[in-house]
Amino acid sequence: MKASIEDKVQTRIPTKHGEFILHYYSNSLDKKEHVAFVKGEVAGKEDVPVRIHSECFTGDVLGSRRCDCGEQLDMALDLINTAGCGVLIYLRQEGRGIGLLKKLQAYNLQDQGLDTVDANIKLGHLADERQYDIAALILNNLQVRSIELITNNPLKIDELTKLGIKVNNRIAIETRIHQDNLEYLKTKAERMSHMLSMPNSK
Repeated sequence: MKASIEDKVQTRIPTKHGEFILHYYSNSLDKKEHVAFVKGEVAGKEDVPVRIHSECFTGDVLGSRRCDCGEQLDMALDLINTAGCGVLIYLRQEGRGIGLLKKLQAYNLQDQGLDTVDANIKLGHLADERQYDIAALILNNLQVRSIELITNNPLKIDELTKLGIKVNNRIAIETRIHQDNLEYLKTKAERMSHMLSMPNSK
């Protein structure tokens, strides 16, 4: 069955990052509530700044310092607001797709010495199980012609390109490095090929 989405409702959301229109999507792939936060007119536009942000309850909501997710979310919304046009797609795929329970269990394994990749694998998962089909469908629904992707992750660029999205440029989104996220970011750079400026990274 071919995947499909439906833009069920749009509503104005004023935020500390500026005013956006929130689009709520239903879809045929899962029962999750994926949304798009849209700034300005994007239909028919080229080189639209786009952030595809996977849900991170601990980082986005609780402000956890174990990851860079919450800071990336804030930075992306600021960037899009400053540009006056753009899209932040919020995908409900917590913990790189393994869910909140498994992510918290992985945290405990990390506290015992495993990195984020090995912790996921020990729990019976892949290092990254996220998928971007719905993100591509949302961008097509919004009639975005091409994008500048706000990411450090080359896999996102590759996956979106395979799904028919024209990615014309990458916008880096590097956050502060501190003691609580250092090992997490090193693992991203060294084992997942994320494009990060790490101290003493290979």
